[in-house]
Amino acid sequence: MGASLRKYLVAGLLVWLPLAITVWVLHAILGLLDGIFANVLGVAAKALPMGLAGTLNKIGAIPGLGVLVLLLLLLGTGVFVANFFGQWWLRQWDALMHRIPIVKSIYSSVKQVSDTLFSSKGNAFREAVLVEYPRAGAWTIAFVTGKPAAELAPLLGDGAEHVSIYVPTTPNPTSGFFLMVPRTQLRPLAMSVDAALKHIISMGVVAPSAPTLAAALAPSDPNPIG
Repeated sequence: MGASLRKYLVAGLLVWLPLAITVWVLHAILGLLDGIFANVLGVAAKALPMGLAGTLNKIGAIPGLGVLVLLLLLLGTGVFVANFFGQWWLRQWDALMHRIPIVKSIYSSVKQVSDTLFSSKGNAFREAVLVEYPRAGAWTIAFVTGKPAAELAPLLGDGAEHVSIYVPTTPNPTSGFFLMVPRTQLRPLAMSVDAALKHIISMGVVAPSAPTLAAALAPSDPNPIG
């Protein structure tokens, strides 16, 4: 009786837990965006007559409106910078941000990373691979992020082509290790980046299709990544 009850409780937990966490995360994000939007409207309301200020405060209290405004803002910005006139203004904005002390260091670094990660022409995080780390015989999943800087490449030795990889930690893949390794030491994976991230975040519980990892780990693999 006790074993059956425990089995049913666990089965129910497995059904509701993912939904509960999803709702909690979405609620937190919505609350954050709505709070920011309400604060912006609150600041604007102070410069307006009482009647208009009350209307703005009521608008700011509408749930989910902050998310809608953010999406419209992103869409409008994307449409604006997609034409010649918008590109010109974007260059002026970048030039201005690069002239402000302290701000220019933060802005340029963040822009460089975001352009690399989200640009459709970039190669960052487009490929999941296997690498021996942190010791021989121990394998982990990594992501190819590009090639070493021109200054570093000649210092890596033996003339082999090297690539830059990011080895994420688990269960939080936003922290990890940056390595430069010979391309021949990497084994390509057929799984997508999304599948690889799920495998890492779940600490191996959510496994991709078995043939993918098995083929990559096979010692007879004659085709290293290239």
